[in-house]
Amino acid sequence: MKNILIVVDMQKDFVDGALGSAEAVAIVDNVVNKIEAFEGDIIVTYDTHSESYMETQEGKNLPVPHCIKGTDGWELDSKVQAALDNREYKAIEKPTFGSTELVEYIKASYDQADIAIELIGLCTDICVVSNALLIKANFLEAEVGVDASCCAGVTPDSHNAALTTMKMCQINVTE
Repeated sequence: MKNILIVVDMQKDFVDGALGSAEAVAIVDNVVNKIEAFEGDIIVTYDTHSESYMETQEGKNLPVPHCIKGTDGWELDSKVQAALDNREYKAIEKPTFGSTELVEYIKASYDQADIAIELIGLCTDICVVSNALLIKANFLEAEVGVDASCCAGVTPDSHNAALTTMKMCQINVTE
């Protein structure tokens, strides 16, 4: 069994920047501990936008510039980056919530019948749930899980709603 950890969008803008929250700050140490203890491959996603973000559909619906490539807010939280500095990992930039590139990378790189995938990161109710559902839909027999202690949502209520949705879709949620 090959273990894969997907660290979703642990970027400064989502932790303590433009879209940061106290809940996001509170999970950073859990994420760091998970990365440091994890035995397996690590994939890190980066929410990635351009200077024209406000002109996009997402920008019109969420008019807060964030994760603009090349800015400080696009970079990983410094503690998370420090934990990854001693690890090999695959970085994937994604322009929207769920990443088809992530799915294609996993398909091309792993025996699909012999993988266990765990997701952690931000935001539970947007990018974590989107990627977890994409992965579950594409890897029917893979073990797919989410560590709730390493995730935070836009609000505590939406975080919990996303966890419930993932449980209903047979994604293992640990707390």
